[in-house]
Amino acid sequence: MGSSTLAEILGGTRAVLFDFDGPICDVFAGSPAPDVARHLAETLARYDTGLGSKAHETDDPMEILRLSPQGGESALRAIEEELTKAEVTAVKLAGPPIPGAVAALEAAHASGRKVAIVSNNSSACVRTFLRLHRLRHLVEAVVGRAPYWPDAMKPDPHSLLLAASQLQTHPHHCTLIGDSVTDVEATKAIGGSSIGFANKVGKARALSDAGADVIIAKMSAVADALTPL
Repeated sequence: MGSSTLAEILGGTRAVLFDFDGPICDVFAGSPAPDVARHLAETLARYDTGLGSKAHETDDPMEILRLSPQGGESALRAIEEELTKAEVTAVKLAGPPIPGAVAALEAAHASGRKVAIVSNNSSACVRTFLRLHRLRHLVEAVVGRAPYWPDAMKPDPHSLLLAASQLQTHPHHCTLIGDSVTDVEATKAIGGSSIGFANKVGKARALSDAGADVIIAKMSAVADALTPL
């Protein structure tokens, strides 16, 4: 982890990029990820029995999406479409935003910085959640995963570069707030800064080891750092 403070990182930031699942929403809080993964594994098994068996070994829907191209184009399309439907349903049941997330979005927006959500979840799911909670006006761009292209999900920098382009901001001036090692890795790949959100036990160490520039335990810390005294 770098020695910079949160205020220093945000002070040099022109565009604040928020990961979605973790910093903004607990996507599968009301529709457990293992249940979604089981459904996807059963779907994948219809195209490739062996691959379906392998998919049953994980409870992470994203990992099944990553597996699906091995089953061919039809399998990839089916899994992408089923996962997107499951995500949209899930965010309707997920409950309110993560504590401090709304304040962080509001502070970033009010500060004059550009704001985007950059996620491995589908754009449809992100937009549904923002609409439900009346947050869309705080976000200039939403960049979800590229449909039918799981290799472009973070840690690949594709989505971050797309967000920077849409915000007309050099990648080096972007800061991503994320709760996973892949968020940090993707940010390093574009030369931007990363704020690790350690929302679970053990994450602080993992995010630090991955090279996060600073680590926070509460999303409200972002709002505090962006709000003038």
